[in-house]
Amino acid sequence: MPSPDLYGMLHRLVGAVERLAPPVLPEADLHAADAFVWEGGARQLRPVERVAAVPLELLVGIDRVRDILLGNTRRFAAGRPANNALLWGARGMGKSSLIKAIHQKINDERPGALALIEIHREEIDSLPKLLQRLTRAARRCLIFCDDLSFDAADTSYKSLKAVLEGGIEGRPETVLFYATSNRRHLMPREMIENERSSAIHPGESIEEKVSLSDRFGLWLGFHPCSQDDYLSMVEGYVRQHCIRIPPESLRREALEWAQTRGARSGRVAWQYVQDLAGRQA
Repeated sequence: MPSPDLYGMLHRLVGAVERLAPPVLPEADLHAADAFVWEGGARQLRPVERVAAVPLELLVGIDRVRDILLGNTRRFAAGRPANNALLWGARGMGKSSLIKAIHQKINDERPGALALIEIHREEIDSLPKLLQRLTRAARRCLIFCDDLSFDAADTSYKSLKAVLEGGIEGRPETVLFYATSNRRHLMPREMIENERSSAIHPGESIEEKVSLSDRFGLWLGFHPCSQDDYLSMVEGYVRQHCIRIPPESLRREALEWAQTRGARSGRVAWQYVQDLAGRQA
């Protein structure tokens, strides 16, 4: 017969093993909010009460890409096939603003149809864990990564390739992935050039690097805006916030603001209007 001491030791051993085992994560409540932030370390979705989004109508000068992405997202929200999307190009031209505005537009049209989940660039290696949690989700989810890019020593892009397309599990039908980047192929140009110069088979090395962006069915380019588009953005923001200023003064100040910044973009237009609103209290 085993002694009481042995039973006590076994009980303590079982307790120690249970404490070492990872806790069972509760099912994510995707109806708790319309937007979430994925915290990869804790493997949990943190609800966001209010999304910093601007009305879709205020995004001027990107009409073509706006209509393409809006149509793709509407199809996805309706349960029809849709493509992952990469929004690349000039900084400050409304790439991330467009995604948030379209999410808001879709939920205005179909309340609760779409959950927006932001995953930070530093958490991209935990994306497979996020997809595991969303596999049985009834609500359609739009995963959004802002400013996605990879450096020479970063190999997490390989796992992202398998998650987007090509993995044995694939992407859940209720999940779509949108990313923004200043780089068309998500890799620095010199990284691709170095591979071409040093590889035994340059073509194969280049194919591996650029095949990540091929996983996105939609490539939407954002380019520097014209002066007329920039002024239209400024005027739209001024109307939205009911700021009173003579048109001649608005044009002169807005152009001077852009000249001091060395760029014309939606971000520069918004920053000028913020300054204008502050000065006028």
